[in-house]
Amino acid sequence: MRVAFGVLGPTVAESDGRALALKGPRHRAVLARLVVARRRVVPVTHLVGDLWTDPPPGAVGAVQTFVGALRRVLEPDRPPRAPARLLVTDGPGYALRPEPDAVDAWCFETAVGAAARLPATQALPRLEEALALWRGPAYAEFEEEDWARGERSRLAELRLQAVERRARTQLALGLAAEAVPDLEVHLAAHPWREDAWRLLALALYRQDRQGDALGVLRRARAVLADQLGVDPGPRLRRLEADILAQDPGLDPPAGPTATAARLWTRTAAAYDRTVAAGARARLETTVSLIRNLAVTGGGGLAAARQHRMEAIAAAEEFGDPDLTARVIGAYDVPAIWTRSDDPELARRIVEAAERALAASPGDAHEAARCRLLATIALETRGSRAPRGPQAAREAVEIARRLDDPALLAFALNGAFMQSFTRAGLAPRRDEIGAELVELAARHDLVTYEVLGHLIRLQARGALADFAAADRHAAAVDRLAERHELPLASVFTQWYRALRLAASGQPARAETAYRDAAARLDGAGMPGLERGLLPLALLSLRVEHRRRTWSDTGPGDTGPGDTGPGDTGPGDTGPGGSGPGGPDPGPVEIDLGADWGPYRPWATPFALLASGRRAEARAALRALPEPPRDLMYEACCCLEAVVALEVGDRDVLERVRTRLLPAAGELAGAGSGLITLGPVEDHLADITTALRAPTSPVPPR
Repeated sequence: MRVAFGVLGPTVAESDGRALALKGPRHRAVLARLVVARRRVVPVTHLVGDLWTDPPPGAVGAVQTFVGALRRVLEPDRPPRAPARLLVTDGPGYALRPEPDAVDAWCFETAVGAAARLPATQALPRLEEALALWRGPAYAEFEEEDWARGERSRLAELRLQAVERRARTQLALGLAAEAVPDLEVHLAAHPWREDAWRLLALALYRQDRQGDALGVLRRARAVLADQLGVDPGPRLRRLEADILAQDPGLDPPAGPTATAARLWTRTAAAYDRTVAAGARARLETTVSLIRNLAVTGGGGLAAARQHRMEAIAAAEEFGDPDLTARVIGAYDVPAIWTRSDDPELARRIVEAAERALAASPGDAHEAARCRLLATIALETRGSRAPRGPQAAREAVEIARRLDDPALLAFALNGAFMQSFTRAGLAPRRDEIGAELVELAARHDLVTYEVLGHLIRLQARGALADFAAADRHAAAVDRLAERHELPLASVFTQWYRALRLAASGQPARAETAYRDAAARLDGAGMPGLERGLLPLALLSLRVEHRRRTWSDTGPGDTGPGDTGPGDTGPGDTGPGGSGPGGPDPGPVEIDLGADWGPYRPWATPFALLASGRRAEARAALRALPEPPRDLMYEACCCLEAVVALEVGDRDVLERVRTRLLPAAGELAGAGSGLITLGPVEDHLADITTALRAPTSPVPPR
């Protein structure tokens, strides 16, 4: 259950679009106070002082009661006595630890900050998305509370700046008419904002409304004099003089950005006038827009997911399987990550594609059938069901028979997503990537050329060929910059953090991982983002611990670089000692972090770190087989590390069987994101342990 919190208006919490009952005002106050703290701990004594001017006897107990009630609402399925994962007890108080995109105020700040770094065409939708999050004043019911006052003021000012930045962006894009209504409303509530007066006057002037523009400036002069007792600032005075002189510098920008924006506006208006509202052509045009929206970045990708199923449902209402097939198949957006961003949406898309296939006549257009099959292969990624591989094979066969390059690229993407039936298939994925690069470069399929390079980056990384992987990363960056594909460089930034980890530089790698995770915030890829940073840091620490164990003597952390997992002299753990010196001790992890789908593999490490070996062994035994995706080998190796610690022969045998086909690869590096070192090292540790069953062997 994923809980989202809203504080841009009255304080609310919801799950799956359903509001959660937060009981009384003090419960909401506790929740809001913890959101203000931004994941930091708020001592109980501070909460008492914030909730009561004159705390009654038993106030601490009352706070504990409020927290308990909130936990039952926020985590209703948590087993009795199991530690809370969202509203946690930490030291002297409590902390709320939601996901970074689960609080509307945080999403707002992220979107506004991202917009400041984007070109105008990409900044405008991010600002629209950010401003749409507001439901009223921030922390609306706590305007009199000292603890909320600073945050309310900060967010309110940031919102005013965002409104004005949106207007400046609209003017930069030649959208003066669109800027006027919002600026009028903005100034009615905040008449002292001089820059807003300037923007409104400029927007009117650019619509050939010189008299109205001068009237706005006269209103501004009167308001500032009456309310603040001041004259207009130099920028307003200069604008008035420039308008009177009809200075050419006030004209709309003549650059390609403004021209493109005006062309878009006029063409969209013409389409609206010409094509009937209920026409089927609108659906096919809409899905093409959704497809293009998906490759523009975070807000666009999230919006594309939202609208994609709506377009499919609308197509099905016509009762025309050919139309439905075209609408489903037109969304041929290249996909590199093997975990779905929205599993429920993926399930519904697959069901719709299967219905379209079943309803199509036997002589249905083969290209449409190929696109439906490729869609099924893509959307069933990570599944163990045979349908995905079968659909991928059939799609590739049809595309090759039709000799259609774009269709083949789409089908090969599906084949890539279904190339995780076992460990050790990096060479097969390298072949798919190589074919995609050659095919896409020859036929100018830019997004698939990027995909091919990313696939090869992952595959060559798995095969420890970092020289080749570096070349593919550079090719991705060049294409992404030239063709405005911002999401591609997210993956190359993570890859460069992996390179630092693989070269034995844990401190620099940790910094790089944290920077890369910040870049993911707001990128619109929850299937990639959730749990990735904690998993990367765990992998970094586990591998550093293994290097320390095998390469150094007692108390020696090695020359030069140090980082996560370093231990001091005399620090020992349950594994005893070995040829490399004392065991550097268990890996410390924070289970309060958002581990996403990787929590089951993190839990045994947390239990070991707290000395609960029997529970760690039970958690290890309860692990499912990892999903068939890019993290398969990494999860298997994490199992092996814990199994070596607790001496579990059954798990070691199971993991060895899974990993043997990948003996020549770097564990996890096939993701292009993390690594746990050579698989053959893990297999060697397992073999040694199985030969000496009476004595668990700590990882090297």
